[in-house]
Amino acid sequence: MTSPNESGRRRLRWLLLAALPLAACKPATPEVLGTLEWDRITLPAPAAERIVSVEALEGDRVAAGAVVLRLEAVRADAQLEAAQAQAGQSREALLEMEHGPRIEAVAQARAQVAALRAQAVDARSYSNRLAELGRQRLVAAADADRALASAENAEAQVRAAQEALLELERGTRAERIAQGQAAVVAADADAAYQSVTRGKLDIIAPRAGRIDSLPYKLGDQAPAGTPLAIMLVGEAPYARVYVPAAMRARIKVGQSVRVFVDGYEKPYAGHVRVVRSDPVFTPYYALTGDDTDHLSYLAEILLTPAAADLPLGVPVRVELPNG
Repeated sequence: MTSPNESGRRRLRWLLLAALPLAACKPATPEVLGTLEWDRITLPAPAAERIVSVEALEGDRVAAGAVVLRLEAVRADAQLEAAQAQAGQSREALLEMEHGPRIEAVAQARAQVAALRAQAVDARSYSNRLAELGRQRLVAAADADRALASAENAEAQVRAAQEALLELERGTRAERIAQGQAAVVAADADAAYQSVTRGKLDIIAPRAGRIDSLPYKLGDQAPAGTPLAIMLVGEAPYARVYVPAAMRARIKVGQSVRVFVDGYEKPYAGHVRVVRSDPVFTPYYALTGDDTDHLSYLAEILLTPAAADLPLGVPVRVELPNG
């Protein structure tokens, strides 16, 4: 006959055996995988000029406005000086238009009119005498015609000189002054443009951060537009993870999560900064189980400043809330 104690022990064993499958079926905390990243800023080459100075090295922390590299500025300085000289010339030409002609120029024009008028009177008198002699057939008709043409030409010169004098006396037209003003504006704008171009030859950090990469070295001449420096910016890194389609509903922007960094025991706090709306193919390191047959959604988990010293590119896993 079985004792009561032995019967109780059997019931306990059966309860434990029955509980094991239930424990095995309990869902584990869902996780997604990715890597640790930083926001990046690229500083491109404004012109194809030689690097003459390197003010910061890879890994250095720099403040906003700090000079990272300097490019050769000989050509830019010459272009700036030429633009500034052109602007000065345009301003002086405008002043001359606004002030009008000098008194001496007006007096000279009046004297020119008087001289031409005297010549025209003499030419007309000579033409009249030859015309009378021509009617009496004392001179050739060709000579009389030439004298008449000379008189008319002299009178035409008088009229031209009178118009030029009138233009001087009335001053510069408003339209010409407007053209001069437009020329000054254009020259000043070109000088400002050259000044900005010259300033960009000092490659300046737009934000505080750390120099991640300097692809070109001292003495190199990079093509315009190619990256001269790459900076990591922001107060903390972020985890770039891939969320399987089956878990997409569990993650929302602003949600608080725990981030486990490979090689660090303590988890880091973070919140979901963004979840892409378009799915992407899952990278090889995030393929687990049935996820290999599904698309994933790229998400970014921003960590707190306590993670500011974590290295770039290390693997991470992020715990998502259940249900």
